[in-house]
Amino acid sequence: MNQARDVFLYKADPIRGAEWASWFAIKAPDIEFAQWPWTGDPARVRYLAAWEPPAALDVFPSLELLFSVGAGIDQFDFSRIPNTLPVVRMVEEGIIGGMVEYVTLAVLAIHRHWQRYGEQQRALVWKAHRVLPASSRRVGVLGLGILAQAVLAGLRPFGFPCAGWSRSAHSIEDVECYAGAAQLPAFLARCDVLICLLPLTGDTEGILDGAVFAALPDGAALINVGRGGHLNEGDLLAALDSGKLASATLDVFASEPLPESHPFWHHPGVTMTPHIASMTQPETAVDAVLANLRRHAERLPLRGLVKREQGY
Repeated sequence: MNQARDVFLYKADPIRGAEWASWFAIKAPDIEFAQWPWTGDPARVRYLAAWEPPAALDVFPSLELLFSVGAGIDQFDFSRIPNTLPVVRMVEEGIIGGMVEYVTLAVLAIHRHWQRYGEQQRALVWKAHRVLPASSRRVGVLGLGILAQAVLAGLRPFGFPCAGWSRSAHSIEDVECYAGAAQLPAFLARCDVLICLLPLTGDTEGILDGAVFAALPDGAALINVGRGGHLNEGDLLAALDSGKLASATLDVFASEPLPESHPFWHHPGVTMTPHIASMTQPETAVDAVLANLRRHAERLPLRGLVKREQGY
């Protein structure tokens, strides 16, 4: 009689879940991959990956690890997750590569006036605008986690002067690093393009507000690829309408999908995308998960382990 295998339970998009299943079958045939809902013995489920975990996790008495299928964990209700259960953010090459592509595209579009040329084409206007060197466009990233550091590494070869700000001190080659509330104004003052890649916590909610916009150079641009909760939407509209900010590229919103009545849809200074800056790629996600399962078995530190006291 065959011994029952450990179960890895997936609770997220079922189409991508089918791809996860195919990669698990190839790379980890000793683990049974199952999609939600699980109708078998709950005691066999040792690992769970979810966008939003089930409300009752205590039905799985053998659960050892909870994975987020995304890079963020602000959608998790930690009041329902036992303190003894390790929670792991998704840190995989597909998410990282996608974010680097998106932010690089957005920065270059700002730098080379792509939106303005699109407007001119529709208006049948032939007009050239000054091409400035990348060295004249200062870029700054709020947040210095894995995604932010990858974005900065992708932008540096173009010649943009790069800086980053975070709560704690960092040292990154060819990046001017700032830390803490006292250094935030100096960081903002040198950002012609401000990119938000912070985790969403109680401390960072609403951080993109009028005070931050006022501290930026006149005519600066905003790129928000963090979370919609980082942005005070009214303050952004006021900054755009006054000319304080030249443009905003937004991939995340407080309400998704964005209501059709929202002013962002028709604002000339706003470029929007529907939360697609980066997506978990099944093959590389499975690689990252399996690597963490090996670390767990060997009692090694997990990559992406959430520190609950920090909120990410």
